[in-house]
Amino acid sequence: MEEILNYEKLREIIADKKLFLLYISSPSCSVCKADFPKIKEIAERENIKSYKIDATKVKKAVGQLSLFSVPAVLLFYEKKEIHRQARIIDFEELKFRIEQIKLIQL
Repeated sequence: MEEILNYEKLREIIADKKLFLLYISSPSCSVCKADFPKIKEIAERENIKSYKIDATKVKKAVGQLSLFSVPAVLLFYEKKEIHRQARIIDFEELKFRIEQIKLIQL
């Protein structure tokens, strides 16, 4: 999972990638640390490009995405956010949304 270090890079990714997953966390968040391997595993298994943002380092991105809590996972498809979960992540729901997108792409 590649780390995004500034808002401009996030904008480039949104413009260039058809489908990707974005994980936002904070170093002081224990839930973020527990959820990260699960999110990473889902992205790898589903063969989806994934990125992560440290909310304490890229505050402009956090503000532009209107994020108020971490961890957060956002799914982007064709330059639009199509799914968002924050604080409590339902991994089965995330897998379901990914499957829906894959059906659209067929």
